[in-house]
Amino acid sequence: MKKKKTELIKQIKNYLLKPKDKDQLSDILKSAFDKNMMDSDALMMLEGVLNVSEMHVRDIMIPRSQMDVIDISKKIEEFIPFVIKTSHSRFPVIEENVNNVIGILLAKDLLRFTSGEDFEVRDNLRPAIFVPESKRLNILLKDFRTNRNHIAIVVDEYGGVAGMVTIEDVLEQIVGNIEDEFDYDETEDNIIQDQDRKFRVKATTEISDFNNYFATEYSDEEFTTIGGLVTKKFGYLPQRNEKVSFDGFDIEILRADSRQIHSILISINLISPKG
Repeated sequence: MKKKKTELIKQIKNYLLKPKDKDQLSDILKSAFDKNMMDSDALMMLEGVLNVSEMHVRDIMIPRSQMDVIDISKKIEEFIPFVIKTSHSRFPVIEENVNNVIGILLAKDLLRFTSGEDFEVRDNLRPAIFVPESKRLNILLKDFRTNRNHIAIVVDEYGGVAGMVTIEDVLEQIVGNIEDEFDYDETEDNIIQDQDRKFRVKATTEISDFNNYFATEYSDEEFTTIGGLVTKKFGYLPQRNEKVSFDGFDIEILRADSRQIHSILISINLISPKG
């Protein structure tokens, strides 16, 4: 009798502790963090997993207007500088217009052309994968893993190209920003001069450091980082390639996700930086 009573109490506890919805589960995770049962990175990733199951491709896709594509009608010599500048590993290839994506070109395949081999772009295209805007991210991630794809073209309800999404875009919703060889290394400075009067700046650069470098006098009372200031100037969270100008600065977003800006390109047209 005592054994049955103990088992019944155990079942009742399990039922009471079982989260009834996502909000309760999130509260349990935060409680575990508060009790030092997990660190902040683990909490962020678990919350990311929960969010991914409710998000759709349209929430994180790169819009059609911001896609970096290769037009197959152009000669290889014409678009190789573009490939080098953008530093992507994969490019959608279009024919006639962006609604006609005929395949995916891997940048590494162009090495055969540069080495002097006969190379025909059309013969080296990988199949393009098309997904609807409404597809859930957790299902897309599973498809990426199963089919070993890294990029998908997003289509709208009429079959037109709405944008594109990569496996990195999905994973960043879980683990945060993923840096690669073209991103800033942790040991590098926050502000790097790219060329004359052009600078790459991490969005996490503090306003005070930015002021010291560029001889500006922005207040850090409302925002403590340049990313916050730039977002304020846009009036919304901008995406890659979007531009804004203010106070003699021409700003272009180099890297951003659905949560925040990561890096920007600044061109000086009126004022000169210190040093």
